[in-house]
Amino acid sequence: MSSEHQPMAWDAIVLTCSDKQWTQTLQHELDIKYAKGYLGKDVIYLVVEDPKSNVGSGGATINALVTVVEYMSARRGYTSINPDVLENAKILILHTGKQYAYEACSRPFLPLPAKRLSPEFDSLVCNFDLIYSIITNKIGVFAGAGVWVCSTDMVLSLPNYFDLTDAFKDCDVCAVSIPMPPKHLKDHGVYQLDKEGYVENILYKASLDAMESCAVADGTVPSAVGMVFMAQAVAEKLLGFYTKPPLDACTYMGLDSGQPPLKLSLFFDVLLPMTSSVSEDDFVRGNRGSSFGQPVTKAEENSRFNMEYARQTLWNDLHGFKIKACVIEGGSYHYLNQSATEHKKLMLNFPETENLGFLWAKRVHVGIKEPCIVKEDCVVINSLLSGDVKVENRSVVSHCDLNGRVRVGRDCVLSGVHIEHTKRKTKSTDFPDNTVVQGFNVRLHSIGTSRHMLAVHGRHDDIHAPSWKSMSTFCNQPWLVLLNRTGIVMEELWGTEVLNDDKTILTAKLFPVFHISENVGLKEILWLMGEVEDDENKTILRRWRESWRLSFSDILSNTDIEAEFEWRRNLFFKVGQEDLKHTLLNQGNKGFCSLHKSASVEGYTGLLLETLDKVASETVSPGIAARTLANIADMLGGMAGTQGGLRSGPAGNIKWKKAFSYLEAGNFAQGVAAMAKEREHWMGRPDLLIRAARHYEGAAQILIRQAVMTAQEFFNTSEGTLPLMNKWVQADCPARIDISGGWSDTPPITYEHGGAVTMVGLLVNGKRPIGAKARRIKEPILRLVLVPGDCEAGAVNTVVECRHLSDLEDYCQPRAPGALLKAAFVCVQLIDLQSSATLAQQLLDNFGCGFELHSWSNLPHGSGMGTSSILAGAVLAALLTAAGKSFDIPGLIHAVLYLEQLLTTGGGWQDQIGGLVGGVKIGLSEARLPLQVDFVDPEIRPQLLQEFNSRLVLIYTGKTRLARNLLQDVVRNWYARNPNIVHTEDELVNLARECVQAFVDGDFQAVGNCVAQYWEHKKCLAPGCESTTIARIMTVLKPYVYGMCSAGAGGGGFIYGIMKEPNCHAFIREILNQQKDLEAVVYDACVDTEGLTITQED
Repeated sequence: MSSEHQPMAWDAIVLTCSDKQWTQTLQHELDIKYAKGYLGKDVIYLVVEDPKSNVGSGGATINALVTVVEYMSARRGYTSINPDVLENAKILILHTGKQYAYEACSRPFLPLPAKRLSPEFDSLVCNFDLIYSIITNKIGVFAGAGVWVCSTDMVLSLPNYFDLTDAFKDCDVCAVSIPMPPKHLKDHGVYQLDKEGYVENILYKASLDAMESCAVADGTVPSAVGMVFMAQAVAEKLLGFYTKPPLDACTYMGLDSGQPPLKLSLFFDVLLPMTSSVSEDDFVRGNRGSSFGQPVTKAEENSRFNMEYARQTLWNDLHGFKIKACVIEGGSYHYLNQSATEHKKLMLNFPETENLGFLWAKRVHVGIKEPCIVKEDCVVINSLLSGDVKVENRSVVSHCDLNGRVRVGRDCVLSGVHIEHTKRKTKSTDFPDNTVVQGFNVRLHSIGTSRHMLAVHGRHDDIHAPSWKSMSTFCNQPWLVLLNRTGIVMEELWGTEVLNDDKTILTAKLFPVFHISENVGLKEILWLMGEVEDDENKTILRRWRESWRLSFSDILSNTDIEAEFEWRRNLFFKVGQEDLKHTLLNQGNKGFCSLHKSASVEGYTGLLLETLDKVASETVSPGIAARTLANIADMLGGMAGTQGGLRSGPAGNIKWKKAFSYLEAGNFAQGVAAMAKEREHWMGRPDLLIRAARHYEGAAQILIRQAVMTAQEFFNTSEGTLPLMNKWVQADCPARIDISGGWSDTPPITYEHGGAVTMVGLLVNGKRPIGAKARRIKEPILRLVLVPGDCEAGAVNTVVECRHLSDLEDYCQPRAPGALLKAAFVCVQLIDLQSSATLAQQLLDNFGCGFELHSWSNLPHGSGMGTSSILAGAVLAALLTAAGKSFDIPGLIHAVLYLEQLLTTGGGWQDQIGGLVGGVKIGLSEARLPLQVDFVDPEIRPQLLQEFNSRLVLIYTGKTRLARNLLQDVVRNWYARNPNIVHTEDELVNLARECVQAFVDGDFQAVGNCVAQYWEHKKCLAPGCESTTIARIMTVLKPYVYGMCSAGAGGGGFIYGIMKEPNCHAFIREILNQQKDLEAVVYDACVDTEGLTITQED
């Protein structure tokens, strides 16, 4: 597909079904695909049953077209079928076809070794999806409006690029063809083409000599792959057949009118009259007509007359059209025949087509638990292997649940097999090399139930070969070996009414499905293949003889398709459930939003919610519990879809308060159980689901706080010198800018992924802009004073006096006056809110005084330069010193983490490192709890710092924004393990290390490049961080800087850049002043190498 072509937007998609009892089941499968967006939007999608089971591909096509046009006509408001709806319509008809021995649900639903790239929903890829995608994205884009008809009994692969524009110009019918060597097509259809590429003839099972007449220059032959496009005029002719007896007999309308069914082949009854070298007489008389292009023989006179009349009508209506071949060089065509060897070969070496949105893989949605071993060249799809399972080379395993001691030999095919060994000493179940073992859900109509049963044969067996032939085998051995070993006699396998040529594996009554008093199944299958020996009493033989047995043909004819899909879906979500549990408990970097959304569509939310509840309630890690609750929020959000509102919103409904209190107390089990109980009342409407999701995110925040609070163990104080009464202790700190790595320090990312941030402490306009001071006062109270900054002209101090413990209880409400200062007393345990002693008693007993504590920041609100965290550090430093406590800077960094969790504002650790340590530093944290932060001083030479100062430009945008608006989205995406977010976090950590090395090297162009990359990372993590003002400033200054970035989360506040030329600050000011409606201000900034300074009044 070339870049100018867009994928087909279908008006209608039809899947035909030859067995009407499974029409609703297949419709349900299409319902799921549509709900997941796989079929496009606003498309009619139908499963149309054939009027009779043997109307042929041509009859099924005409019936499907009539049905879907009737449906489209009704939608348009017509009261009868109106061919006008075909104008500009794009219709796709896919034929389910006949039974396939190696796929219980028929060929369209054969699972493929492929995954969807960037899926919104989690699901398997089947042959239906492949064919649909090939037509929608690769071939159909060249055709325009019309009707596509395609078989699903084959697998196609196409080259990456090809141009079919000319193939579809002015064509009536276009038949897709892939050139293949003649030896590969001896059992298939081929096209004979004229020089202009039109079809002269269609041959089926032609001899090699006959195929030579069809060969092109390179010796290949155009294969008839079962994919045909019909223009509107042709589709209208086919549609009209529902009014023309006897052709109406292949539609449901003709059948409802009492017509006997009519069998038509798409290729040899519908398309053949459009070829140029077939005569009217040969076609009408059936010498070239009828199914598969063979002459009619032994036909009853009425039937023969009926068919000749039908073919005459077909000739008269269709011979005026031409078929053009659409030959695609470089592709491949694989017919899904009834050979186990060919099936296994196809699955192991699947012909890949690129650019379809699939990732081809040998492991697709599988759970393989240790110590299970699966050889690398095996294909495993939708299966769970646990216990001690070993799968040898070149085997294919699909839809299997194997638990216990199981050995699968080389070159085996296992499908739908369930083995559960509950006892440790159970003997190993061994499937020998080259064995095909299949599980089926079979409908037993006489007793009105379905049962799961097993069937077996050898990979080298020809299931159609009569048993009397010398090369005929069962389980890769002559039939005589089976009979001699087991004691089975031929008459027990085939009745006397079965002809010798019909005595095959397909018809042999080999496989027990039901015994009146004993279980039958696996043991009997192992006995048939020679892996289990019978005892002296021939117990297995007796049980086998007493059982109700089915042949392979019986099984295929009576497969319960609905039960098969249910088994596969149950297993799919069981695998997902195990993967979800394992990933959460082992803190793996894998997201499950697509699984959650699929569970919502397919009705498995209860299973996954139960699993998530169990993980959250049983873990002792607040980090794991928090992530698990966030997954529940994603599940609820997925269930609401787009109908419930925005995910972000309040999470303080009183009905959840009790559950939250349990979590606050560290009682995960009770908290999770209480939340699950309350959740049941919020499941009825999308808006309630969204509100419940918000409360689960709120619960996750409680546990994130607890996880971060583990940093408290790395903060310790010791007794120091108590200052004199009324003497001020002042703490001053620089601001900070983050140069690379920010967001990796944000909980929960920092303790789940690990973080690294390069930051710089800055003097702003020559001053340390953030500070606090404390002193002891005689009155046993806490006097808290919030001093307005220099930029808050006319503002006055805010004074808060705490005389009772109750005055401190709002310390966890960030907007409460003095909340930060109150939280500081609680954080370092100078005050115990749970104590029976009054506030005054505690102050007098412990310190003999009260305290007065002031704080200030001379930076604009929402500056992005770490003000709140650095201010917390300054407050703690001043307060602890005034209280006679000594501490170290690393401990103080952890204390700030703890304080911000008490305050419920959250926050990472980069701000306090930058403001408390100063200089150029790289902060580090490992992916573990308890959360421990370290920093490294790269010891930048003073002259390099001076050069950095000369190149650093700090600009206030004039706009403010709080990081909290961005934080929720980043954390939500991280918990969902969005692949882009995970990759970006990896890049951030690497970039921080690269950036600090650039500082050491004095390579400020490299530093600027790191800054530029960092800004791109920030925009990836939080797309809302680039306001129009920021974008405008950066665009204007781009020619003059190596790189620019916002300070902090972005969206407003300060931005900074690394200038290409030193000391160009005045020039930058002039450029910004020339811009209209821009309030940007350039501040003076330079590196502060000291960090926190504490001074005491004499």
